[in-house]
Amino acid sequence: MSIESNIFKRYVPDRKKCKKEYEKIFLNNSFKAVVKIGDDGTVSGTVYDLENDDEFLPLRIENNEGSFAAEVRGEYEKFLTKLRDKYFIKNYFIYPQSNRITQLIIEKYGNYPEFLWEKFDGSGIFRNPESQKWYAGILDVEGSKIKKGKSGIIEVLDIKLEPDEIQELLLLPDFYPAYHMNKKSWITIILDESLSDSVIMGYIEKSRQLSFKKKFY
Repeated sequence: MSIESNIFKRYVPDRKKCKKEYEKIFLNNSFKAVVKIGDDGTVSGTVYDLENDDEFLPLRIENNEGSFAAEVRGEYEKFLTKLRDKYFIKNYFIYPQSNRITQLIIEKYGNYPEFLWEKFDGSGIFRNPESQKWYAGILDVEGSKIKKGKSGIIEVLDIKLEPDEIQELLLLPDFYPAYHMNKKSWITIILDESLSDSVIMGYIEKSRQLSFKKKFY
């Protein structure tokens, strides 16, 4: 993952404030950072060594701890972080459908996602406050772990359904064996617009109703 992708993960530009390009000269006027924000919200950047009038490529080499390149990288990351905090809005998740579903859950049930794992900070669960049981989880995962031939990070929804319904749904193209949950009781949907928000919310409603039952896992 690039420096920019890591810092701006789950952030989108505030179009009322954010410009298309920002520049900063730093480290005693020795370097210049140029950061561009694309129409799709993607952030890209280049750091120039002003003495050599060329891009400073060592910036992109990881594990340069203790080196001068690490100092340049650190200053660049500080600049990116300031831009992010001032001109960007944080989303709970990466992809549009994940955030729409989250907002619908908040509006309908008043339940906010809980991020329980520091190591997996992109994965959040939704809990029924009356029973304290989970009824949905949005997880970021390598695509190939869910669907053969799919690469890159994707976001999936885990929901609980009756075992008979799960077996029926698994015969359809947009449903997959549960990721990191009991496969008899849970099922996974990829949040890539293959299913409409309204259809997904219908399954979430079923899952939430099941979360009132004593036996859940």
